[in-house]
Amino acid sequence: MSSNPQEPAKVHAASAAPQGAAIIHAIKQAGVEFVLAVPDIVTSAGLLFPIAADRSLKLVRVCKEDEAVAISAALSMCGKRALLLIQHTGLLDSINAVRAVAMEYSMPVVMMVGLLEKEAGVPPRQSRRYGVRIVEPILEAMGMNHRLIESEADVSFIQPAIEEAYIQSKPVTLLIGQRPKP
Repeated sequence: MSSNPQEPAKVHAASAAPQGAAIIHAIKQAGVEFVLAVPDIVTSAGLLFPIAADRSLKLVRVCKEDEAVAISAALSMCGKRALLLIQHTGLLDSINAVRAVAMEYSMPVVMMVGLLEKEAGVPPRQSRRYGVRIVEPILEAMGMNHRLIESEADVSFIQPAIEEAYIQSKPVTLLIGQRPKP
């Protein structure tokens, strides 16, 4: 693996992308009732479309990601669990709302963030895509817990991460590194 963040790591074989159904199951197991979404090409086929058809989840389509941050925080104040389904560009666009609402007020805002054009098997920090490369360092600078979900094995981290966010009243970001399979 290269230590130069400008050069992608060499990977022998990328792990199989996670199944959307497994991710949705983990979300439900964590007690999520509401999914707040801005369409994201990374997660649309495997997650957004199946969620839209799932009657046990309430899909709320929002215009901007920062609206979803505020709505998620408000739902948590009512004892409801929500998940934001957005793209990393939307996360970067809404960083001030995340800072103000989720971080400063310690709100359990759970974000599932698609890493658009991230190379399979390449750590985000070593992506050729600048926007992908800076996501983890920004989350770390903010002190926000995050986890990369890139393979079927990583799906096991989703439910505990969501549970911890709500128990500790802290935000968490689940980074989707590969398009989930429908």
